[in-house]
Amino acid sequence: MISQTVTKLCYKNKAILAPMVRVGTLPMRLLALDYGADIVYCEELIDLKMMRCKRVVNEVLNTIDYVATDDRVVFRTCEKERNHVVFQMGTADAQRALAVAQLVENDVAGIDVNMGCPKEYSTKLEETIDLVQRIQRTGVAAVAVHGRRKEERPQHPVHHDVIKAIAESVSIPVIANGGSQDHIREFNDLEKFRQTTNASSVMVARAAMWNPSIFRKEGLLPIEDVLKEYIKYAIRYDSHCSNTKYCVCQMLRERLESPRGKRLHGAQSNLEICEIFEMAEYYQEVIDCQDTNLIQPVLFSLNSRRDYPPQITPKMILIEWCRKQKLPQPVYETVQRPSDRLFNSVVTVADKKYTSSCWDKTKKVVEQSTAIVCLRSLGVPEGKLCDGETPLKHKRKRDDDILKCMNSSQCVIDTVHSTMLTEPERNSYYLWPLFITLFP
Repeated sequence: MISQTVTKLCYKNKAILAPMVRVGTLPMRLLALDYGADIVYCEELIDLKMMRCKRVVNEVLNTIDYVATDDRVVFRTCEKERNHVVFQMGTADAQRALAVAQLVENDVAGIDVNMGCPKEYSTKLEETIDLVQRIQRTGVAAVAVHGRRKEERPQHPVHHDVIKAIAESVSIPVIANGGSQDHIREFNDLEKFRQTTNASSVMVARAAMWNPSIFRKEGLLPIEDVLKEYIKYAIRYDSHCSNTKYCVCQMLRERLESPRGKRLHGAQSNLEICEIFEMAEYYQEVIDCQDTNLIQPVLFSLNSRRDYPPQITPKMILIEWCRKQKLPQPVYETVQRPSDRLFNSVVTVADKKYTSSCWDKTKKVVEQSTAIVCLRSLGVPEGKLCDGETPLKHKRKRDDDILKCMNSSQCVIDTVHSTMLTEPERNSYYLWPLFITLFP
């Protein structure tokens, strides 16, 4: 579980990973921290999208996930980056910005409002300085400056003199950004760029995307080693294949035309990417480890109800299992989502919570679905019929077993107690309202 303590972030004398769309996800942020980055920014996330997200504790990955209504993870973070990650939002509305900041404030070290994408403002330095001074008066902790005009692109030289003039006009930390092309090629260049701009800190984008080990004081690592470490984080934290592929392609750069690079172009899954870089064994180890804790979403619908015997539901089986284990009865917490009035449920068994990602219009369906998830996680048979077996066939088979048992006088029938007899469970048949235990 992620703790509730967040250290106040200092923006002075820091090496910072810049916000980059598709790049600044959890794997890249963690890798940058490993190599020595002090602060890492997430990619820009739009306020409206975040406001529709639900905060979810992912106990399989040990992360905090902000999940959209379509079950896509919009933002994922973890304890390791808690005191280093800055959440960058795109917003044009103060109330929405406040709502998003309050949503994520306990999981991040800082909040950043993106004003760095090309916007029409002014080409006059005096007006830019006036704007930054007005921003300072609002009480912000720092301001990052990308030293290019609206019409300029990365291939154009960065205006380090403009960054310097802005840094000297305010008392809050100014973070210099934009030096990847001409100024920053290794760690020592970060300090040179900081001194040139007279800024408090330096933010690196493309140079870090090409090789995150640029944050290493000891120097750059071979890109082959770096991208393998990135892939490990991508697998460990369930990065989407398209993101993994995109970031690895950015690191390979001119090597994309090599045989390995061409194979990467055709990769359609994280497993295929791992196979290209001889990491299939690592992939399988991680997946096997996650599978021991992972609960697959299950939908218990009216159609799948036919897959279960009459009058015996997964909820009933779970209750009976808890009784036999001398555990408290399962506790269901069922909530309704205001946006579409669908229900979801969480069941607590032995102080552990289990849930399904399913949302349905009836409480009965979601509670049965959650019970199935719990039973599967505990390794308890959920009572599902065998392939090809219908409820009628099951009833006939059950009746035949009862008759055989009675004819051989090898059974005990208890119609009084609502608990199963304590005979060997491997031979038990669960009936309602009778509980019959067959002796060996």
